[in-house]
Amino acid sequence: MTTDPAASPRGLRAIPAGIWALGFVSLLMDVSSEMIHALLPVYLVTVLGTSALTVGVIEGVAEATASITKVFSGAISDWVGKRKFLAVIGYGLAALTKPIFPLATSVGWLVAARFIDRIGKGIRGAPRDALIADIAPPHLRGASFGLRQALDTVGAFLGPALAVLLMWLTADNFQAVFWVAVIPAGLCVIVLVVGVKEPERPEGLRKVRAPLSLGEMRRLGSAYWWIMAVATVFTLARFSEAFLILRAQSAGLAIALVPLVLVAMNVAYALAAYPAGALSDRVNKVTVLMFGLVLLIAADLFLALEPSLAGVTIGVVLWGLHMGFTQGLLASLVADTSPPELRGTAFGVFNMLGGLALLAAWRCWRRALWRDCCGTAPGRARRLRRGQGSRRWRWRDWSPSGCGFLPWVRCTKLEPSAARDRYRPRCSRSGSHPPDHQNN
Repeated sequence: MTTDPAASPRGLRAIPAGIWALGFVSLLMDVSSEMIHALLPVYLVTVLGTSALTVGVIEGVAEATASITKVFSGAISDWVGKRKFLAVIGYGLAALTKPIFPLATSVGWLVAARFIDRIGKGIRGAPRDALIADIAPPHLRGASFGLRQALDTVGAFLGPALAVLLMWLTADNFQAVFWVAVIPAGLCVIVLVVGVKEPERPEGLRKVRAPLSLGEMRRLGSAYWWIMAVATVFTLARFSEAFLILRAQSAGLAIALVPLVLVAMNVAYALAAYPAGALSDRVNKVTVLMFGLVLLIAADLFLALEPSLAGVTIGVVLWGLHMGFTQGLLASLVADTSPPELRGTAFGVFNMLGGLALLAAWRCWRRALWRDCCGTAPGRARRLRRGQGSRRWRWRDWSPSGCGFLPWVRCTKLEPSAARDRYRPRCSRSGSHPPDHQNN
C-alpha cells in the first residue's frame, strides 16, 4: 500500500530528525569556521607579517583542493554504499584543525591547517548531501534541503558576528577568539555522530564498482546533465559577494557599516531557503527555479542601474532571496534526477562544477572591476611611468572565492619609481606607503 504524497504530513515537524541534525551540524561548523576565517586575513597580515599576495595563494590552493576532493568523496560513498562515515571524517578533519590556528607560530602551520580544513570540506560535502537525499522522504526533499541551507546560512553570519563581539570583549586577542571557535567545531562532530542515523541500503540496489567511469556518467541521465548546465549558468551569472560590499560603499555606505551588507544578504538568504524548498515540494520545481532566476536579474538591475543606497539595499536583499530560491532547490533537483546508487557521485560532480564556475565568475568580475578602476595594464604602466597614480577607490581581494576581503584602500599618487614594482600601486588607507612584507 502506497501513501499519497499530497496527503502526507508536511511542515517543519514532518522533516526527519536526521535532517535537523545535519542542519545543526552545518550551522555549528559554519560558526566555527567563519569566526576564524573572518579574522584570518587580518591576522596573517598584521600579526604574522604575511603579504596579501600570500594570503590569496593560500586561499586559492585551499579552495581548489576542496573542489577536486568533492568528486572523489562522493564517488567513494557510492562505491562503498555508505555516506555517514565520510561525513564524519570530513567534519572531524575540520574540527581537528581548529586548535592549530591559536597555537600556530608561523605561516606554515596556518597553511597546513587551512589546507586540511578544505580537504575536510571536500570530503564531507557530497556524502552529506547524498545522505540528506537518502533520509528525506521524496515529498519533503525540497524542504529538507532548504532547511539545511537555511541553518547553514545562519551559521555563516553568526560566526563573523561572534568574532567581532569577542574581539571587542578581549581587546583584539586573536588567539582567544580562535580558541572559542574550537567549541562549536567539537559540538558539530558530536551532533553528527549521535544525532544522525544512516538508513539501511535498500535491498536489490545495484552495486557500483566504478562510479567515475564513462558508463556510470551516462547512467546519470540527460535530466541530470541539464540540471548541471542550468546550475553552471546560474553560477557564472553571479559575481563575488564582496562586490555587493563594494557597490554599497560606492553608493555612500560608511565603511564602518560595510559588514551589514553581507548580514542583510545572508538574513534574506536564510529566511527564503526553507519556504522556497517547501514550496518546490508542492508546485513544479522548475517554476520555482525560474522565479529564482527572475530575482537574480532584478538584483543585477538594481545593483547596476540604481545609484542610491536604498536601491543598492534592495538589490542586496533580492540577491539573498535569489540564493534562497535556487541553492537548496538545485540540490533537491540533483537528488530527484540521479539514480539512488549514484547520488554521491552526482553531488560530487555538482559541487565541483559549481566551485569551478564560481571561480571563473569571480575572475571575470575581478578583471572588470580592476579595469573600471585603474584601466588596462598598458595604461596603468604609462600612468605610473609618468608618476600619475590612480586616486580612485579599488578593492583588494584576498580570496579566490570572493568570500573574504581586506578593508577598502585608497590609491595614492605614486612616484615614478613605483613603475618598477611590477606596475602595482601601493595603497593605504591613510595615504602613506605600507611596509613591503614580501621583502622581510
